Amino acid sequence: MYDPGHLRTFLSVAQTLSFTQAARRLGLRQSTVSQHVRRLEEATGRPLFTRDTHAVELTEDGEAMTGFARRILDVQEQAARHFAGTRVRGRLRFGASEDFVLTRLPEILERFRHDHPEVDLELTVELSGTLHERLAAGRLDLVLAKRRPEDAGGELVWRDELVWVGAPGLRVDPERPVPLIVYPPPGITRALALRALERQGREWRIVCTSGSLNGLVAAARAGLGVMVHARGLVPPGLARLPERTGLPEPGRVDFVVARGDRRTSARDAAQALAGAILAGGDRLHRGG
Repeated sequence: MYDPGHLRTFLSVAQTLSFTQAARRLGLRQSTVSQHVRRLEEATGRPLFTRDTHAVELTEDGEAMTGFARRILDVQEQAARHFAGTRVRGRLRFGASEDFVLTRLPEILERFRHDHPEVDLELTVELSGTLHERLAAGRLDLVLAKRRPEDAGGELVWRDELVWVGAPGLRVDPERPVPLIVYPPPGITRALALRALERQGREWRIVCTSGSLNGLVAAARAGLGVMVHARGLVPPGLARLPERTGLPEPGRVDFVVARGDRRTSARDAAQALAGAILAGGDRLHRGG
């Protein structure tokens, strides 16, 4: 029903929110990209994007199609590998950010190990900024992490809104510095939270620093302060602060899979795991 080439083009547009950038990434003409999307919309009978002269946005059906497209392409790739008789093997150094400690990432990794028993998977859980540094230094082969605002690399898994969270019922005194619970540098949400407060001219003080998500959550549950977190990954026991607190919007964050290019022996394994993550990205949201 759905042409795999059209699905790949659709995902590229969905990730970049730009027909021009998608065409450049795929090595296609922009008119070809538009044609692929149009034919996919004809096949579904639904508009997948809203477009004007300034922006491209996914519709609700477009958001749904991103998950379907990734799963369809992943199954197609699995079938191709099976009948081609090729087996992925080797050592794969994979890094995942602290954000995914409480999600269903372990299920995706378990399925990957079942499908690729000859891959020696080494998992590192760290801050997103640290993972990107290790990837650039050649110490990791693949990472699943937040994308730094100044970066453009990696394949988009999903984009989420950042929100202020704390213990249910917590009140923030507008006359006193904002009590912050943060990761240490180079934490990405830390940088975005401080940047938002500084733009607003709001005073702040750090009440807790921890490199562990569990440490941050414990401090927040105790009512020590507030933290910035992705809306779709808010840990149990914490709640989004109401807008009346007057805290500035921290913005949005991209969760991406990024691959290194220094170890050719890990490329096939990295590609296979990246495909599994992209196909199952909708399961990484809390409660997904």
